[in-house]
Amino acid sequence: MQINAKQLREIMVCSEAKAKEFCEPLNVAMNQYAINTLLRQSAFLAQIGHESGHLVYVQEIASGKAYEGRKDLGNIQSGDGVKFKGRGLIQITGRNNYKQCGADLKLDLINQPELLELPINACLSAAWFWNSHHLNPLADQQLFTQITKVINGGLNGQLDRQSLYIKAKTVLAGVKYV
Repeated sequence: MQINAKQLREIMVCSEAKAKEFCEPLNVAMNQYAINTLLRQSAFLAQIGHESGHLVYVQEIASGKAYEGRKDLGNIQSGDGVKFKGRGLIQITGRNNYKQCGADLKLDLINQPELLELPINACLSAAWFWNSHHLNPLADQQLFTQITKVINGGLNGQLDRQSLYIKAKTVLAGVKYV
């Protein structure tokens, strides 16, 4: 199931240029990781929509200093917090996640973390995270709150996420969203 720029724009309420910029990379990423049903795509688009501020941010706004010294993220070297702050549409964070994501996507994210800011890599890294955390089965069961907890660690922004989810299901099903 391919999405088009018009659908993406309607779901994300983003500019036409932004929708066109991300449409093809999103289709590639969703296809590669079997995010290919109405429920899977709706949940995925809702989550990345919130995490990226409706496709505006591919880099966390905060400096990343809060992640400094976070051994649970693999940030063991001075400067790791800032260097490996959230990037991509799902905000991949921490040296360990950059290392694993880079290995799986065949990108040198340890030396070039900014590669996650390119549209194709921003989309692929989000779909990689989704897949590596086994979120398709949760989407199939419509366990949206559980998906949010996996991605966010809590329910931050849940109202926006839920609104995007409902809108995505409506738009992708071909029903006019009111």
